[in-house]
Amino acid sequence: MNRFQTLATAPAAQVDLDPYRFPGALIDDRHEEASTARGTLAFGDYPLPAPGPSSRPSIRLEPADRRRLELHTALTKAGIAPLPGDLDAIEALCTLDDTTHVALRRWLAC
Repeated sequence: MNRFQTLATAPAAQVDLDPYRFPGALIDDRHEEASTARGTLAFGDYPLPAPGPSSRPSIRLEPADRRRLELHTALTKAGIAPLPGDLDAIEALCTLDDTTHVALRRWLAC
């Protein structure tokens, strides 16, 4: 056996990438589109970068809206999917003060 024996078939870098582990990689140049985690991009497209913090609009949320988002986040982290009837209870809980809301999120985290 020769010490510097070449492989019969050399691996092609882009073809060998697993599309499930590397969703943004083009599979083959002959294909016109590539599948990504966010959808399908046309050949030659690329995702736009996130805007810088200075160019983002400064939108202030109302306290009840902020509490609602925080409560939904806490429920999601706890693995609790709210049922459609629970949305009225979530709405009522969001009208409570911040101290009560912090205790509620702490209870969900345990």
